[in-house]
Amino acid sequence: MFSKVLIANRGEIAARVIRTCRRLGVETVAIYSDADAGAPHTKLADESMRVGESPPLKSYLSIANICEAVTRTGAEAVHPGYGFLSEFYQFAEAVEKAGAVWVGPSPRVMRKIESKTYSRRVARENGIPTIPGTYEPVGDPAELEKLLSEFGPILIKPDAGGGGKGTRKVTEPRAAKEALEGASREAKLYFGNGDVYAEKLLDAPRHVEVQILADEGGVIHLFERECSLQRRFQKVVEESPSPALTREQRADLLRAAKAMATATGYTNAGTFEFLYEESKEQFYFLEINKRLQVEHPVTEMTTGVDIVEQQLRVASGEGLGIEQDGVEQRGNSIEARVYAEDPRTFMPSPGKITKLRIPTGEHIRVDHALEVGTSVSFYYDPLIAKLIAWGSSRREAISRVLESLSDFVIEGVKTSIPLQRVILRSKDFLDGRFDTTYLDSKLTDLRAEIED
Repeated sequence: MFSKVLIANRGEIAARVIRTCRRLGVETVAIYSDADAGAPHTKLADESMRVGESPPLKSYLSIANICEAVTRTGAEAVHPGYGFLSEFYQFAEAVEKAGAVWVGPSPRVMRKIESKTYSRRVARENGIPTIPGTYEPVGDPAELEKLLSEFGPILIKPDAGGGGKGTRKVTEPRAAKEALEGASREAKLYFGNGDVYAEKLLDAPRHVEVQILADEGGVIHLFERECSLQRRFQKVVEESPSPALTREQRADLLRAAKAMATATGYTNAGTFEFLYEESKEQFYFLEINKRLQVEHPVTEMTTGVDIVEQQLRVASGEGLGIEQDGVEQRGNSIEARVYAEDPRTFMPSPGKITKLRIPTGEHIRVDHALEVGTSVSFYYDPLIAKLIAWGSSRREAISRVLESLSDFVIEGVKTSIPLQRVILRSKDFLDGRFDTTYLDSKLTDLRAEIED
């Protein structure tokens, strides 16, 4: 095991990685920008180092500055968390060049699967269903017009990106050229790569993903997560297991994810994402997330496996400390993401936390890096905490989340907690009847129920 790990991130995910390192007896290095000087995650670590000014491009997205911190602190490994540089193979290569170990899949594999069309081709070659569309980047509007005539509405998506950025919906041929140019331009801006591809727009699918762990000896799964409650491609509530799947469907999905991991040579932790059309009982491979996911705690709560620990063990050369036969899914877990934003307008709500009460209790977990006086900066993503609850049944898990949300007090900034409570109390959620279009179509009604 490593003796010192640098966490190339901030906030709640940096704090979460630090806690596992501490349990394993591994020293940690936190990094911070000017906006995060004195932030809670820097106090949790054994040491901390400034990596630049407040704007992310000058700090958390500066490969040179972070690698200098690696060298100066003597960190043996770098854990990237999620977001920022976590999926950039260029960063992984730079970390290795700096003499440290990258805690994640190899840069070689990262480079290949950065391309969504590459992963789609691998899925097709291995008999795993994919959403109808292109398997190479597309640059000719005529090709899009052909897809529109064959499948109806389509999505144009960046080949090397995610999170909904650069995605365009096209419903008629005359809009194809403008949408193609706009998607390519935005993809270049956000991801440094203007390649885009197209796929059929599925009618109200569910988003289900599989947590994978792998070392040189093989691949295991940690079951699936339901992530359909999204707003503009951003997840809001996640849970495990999915309430939509039968035992047979779950088994098929898990086999497909393991097959994809094996076919791509994937190691360490990763998430293999699928869309599921309930009306057709059909799964389609979507993409690979080559990092720790925001929603990983729901998997940890139902399996008892510390995913960060396994990441560190694989990266250090120890290999996985568990086998597939030793992984059991117990009960249900639900995560509510807490954003510093106005629940009615979704506008970010930067400011300083003036009062804080974190829920506690059996089977309750809150991942955060908050304290009274913490500044929530407009420079960074507004996600500030995650509340996760476990129950022996789905209804028990929902009850615990709702009770804990009522006990969660954050003052000084507005948060998404009031909206989360409305969503989790809704009959549709209680009955498990929702898909990826649900929140965007129901938001007006849901927001009207928010209590002052």
